[in-house]
Amino acid sequence: MQSRLQWAAIAVLTIVVVIILVKKPKERIIEYPILPPISDFENATSFDLPDSLTFAGEPVPLEIPDVYERLDREMHINTYWHTNTIFLIKRSNRWMPEISKILAEYGVPDDFKYLAAIESNFLNDTSGKGAVGFWQFLRTSGREFGLEIDRDVDERYDPIKSTHAACKYLLKAYDKFGNWTLVAASYNRGRAGIGRALERQKVDNYYDLLLNEETSRYVFRIIAAKEIISNPKKYGFEVDSRHRYEQEPMKYVEVDQSIDDLVSWSQEQGINYKLLKRYNPWLRSDKLSVSGSKIYEIAIPANGS
Repeated sequence: MQSRLQWAAIAVLTIVVVIILVKKPKERIIEYPILPPISDFENATSFDLPDSLTFAGEPVPLEIPDVYERLDREMHINTYWHTNTIFLIKRSNRWMPEISKILAEYGVPDDFKYLAAIESNFLNDTSGKGAVGFWQFLRTSGREFGLEIDRDVDERYDPIKSTHAACKYLLKAYDKFGNWTLVAASYNRGRAGIGRALERQKVDNYYDLLLNEETSRYVFRIIAAKEIISNPKKYGFEVDSRHRYEQEPMKYVEVDQSIDDLVSWSQEQGINYKLLKRYNPWLRSDKLSVSGSKIYEIAIPANGS
């Protein structure tokens, strides 16, 4: 009897052990992705800066260690910020020739076209502080330099008219500083801000100033944009000429009377409302109020599409 009970106990224990083993969770096998050989990755390598550089004809003192390092940083950031820099190069082909013409009219150095490049990437963006357009004008400064800004019209969004306004600012700043590098810095910090910093720190040039980080980087960002856009292949950018955006031929319609419905008006011109706003981003509503002897020129694609 006892032997039977012992065998029964052993049998029950065996069953319990089997159940436990069967129900024991299996170890989870983690399958890691198979990575390509390290040689297949794009290599990010450091590179030498040019021996000498200028901005607006003024030398960049690369022999000063912190000046060298600050430019080095912006050069590498923009060289390896691939998509942004590729599209900057593409857009520059469309916009820089026209901007250069306007700068030349005012006697402003051609290098200031790269200021527009780093301000907006040649896009009609709006900053968190309300600065608008290629040249990032605030409402007050836009009006100060002759731009019309109201409910229907905001000429800060007009790349051509805002370039004229920027030239007026730049010339006024040059009258104050007599130095184009300080003029460029003042576009970011303001004329008064740069003037106070020069006076307080008892120096006379941008490269000797201790400034907030944004303004401290600002001129170096412009110089980096100039160097890379001027020599794209040198920095690894192969942008086929077919892929660069071209200037689009326009014709201009003079408007001296109010337009109540720009949608219908655009269709009368043989285009749609989307194209009207694409080529005239300064039109800020679906109507245009014209007062007095004011005349507006509205751009229309020369081929009608």
